[in-house]
Amino acid sequence: MDGSEQSQAKTVSNDANAEKPARKPRAKAKAKVNNDAALNVPTVAKSAFNILIVAQAGRLQYEALLFAAALRQNTPNFAGRLIVAEPQPSAHWDHDPRIAPHIRKLLQETYGATIRPFTNTLFGQTYPYGNKIEALATLPAGENFIFFDTDTMILGDLSQAQIDFSHPTASMRREGTWPVEDLYWPGYTAIWKSLYDKFDLPFEQTLDLSEPDEYWERYLYFNAGWFLGSDPVAFSNLFTRYATEINEDPPDELVIQPLNPWLDQVALPLVVTALGGGRPGPALDGFDGALTCHYRTLPLLYARESDTVVAQFEQIVNNPDLRPVFAEYAPFKRMAFQGDGAKVRGLFNREKLPRFENRYRQIIKAEGLWMR
Repeated sequence: MDGSEQSQAKTVSNDANAEKPARKPRAKAKAKVNNDAALNVPTVAKSAFNILIVAQAGRLQYEALLFAAALRQNTPNFAGRLIVAEPQPSAHWDHDPRIAPHIRKLLQETYGATIRPFTNTLFGQTYPYGNKIEALATLPAGENFIFFDTDTMILGDLSQAQIDFSHPTASMRREGTWPVEDLYWPGYTAIWKSLYDKFDLPFEQTLDLSEPDEYWERYLYFNAGWFLGSDPVAFSNLFTRYATEINEDPPDELVIQPLNPWLDQVALPLVVTALGGGRPGPALDGFDGALTCHYRTLPLLYARESDTVVAQFEQIVNNPDLRPVFAEYAPFKRMAFQGDGAKVRGLFNREKLPRFENRYRQIIKAEGLWMR
């Protein structure tokens, strides 16, 4: 998960998928034995589901096009709908956030996406991560769904995944970014328990008891790059309530904790718990693996992802019908078409990659190759 500058609580972030700072956790604990109920959930028959992404003018519309092209290529028999939620001009934006017409046409006519507008009432430009919360309302009630950040590539056939949508869950490809350790903080247990207590949710059952007390992985913490459930309306209602109430009236234990840019990831475990979910089980190992890749930025894609991911990315962006569109956006142009991606990849030993995302950024920025 999901950045070197420390954000202050309730400050402004300007990018709906902007990187969230990472920090180095303490030494890794013993091998994990997940005690979450997810491991005991039986696999269920494959069922149709909708996919939701959020796209808007600028970077996200190009990432959305890449997402749609990779989905079509690797899940050709997708039985659900790809729904692209598009924020509309409002007082929550100082510019028109709508998708450019030529990209809209490609998404709809070439890749069959359904573009659904929504008007921000809570978040928007001041906290674009909140768009994923508000965008859930564009999905049909009572239908299985998976939300993905647009900076994700579909690598395999999602229709073959055995997903129990009645057990909401989310991405575990994260680092210990929140809460932020401080000299006067009350500790992980006190902070997380205060949030569960605020909403009358069970806390003890969310703990991974194979991890030591006060180690960040003991506590239920997700990357919000993907999450899923069986009812987007119920999910949205809880997500909205928890995020706004935490932001406006945090427990005393959070008094020195920054909530921007982590508010969505603070609220998400509470939503998952309230809906009877938990950590993903083995059936979802392909997410953040053989089926999906949350690459986050193009420099990070070239720096740390596998040869297979890079090859799939370059094959898609070099499609003659798509290459001129991707070339409009400087990071795609430089990374994919002008050789900067190869330069980034050459900075790293594939056999000894950095453990933490901050180190990737430091190395890439030092060479003047960081862009998003």
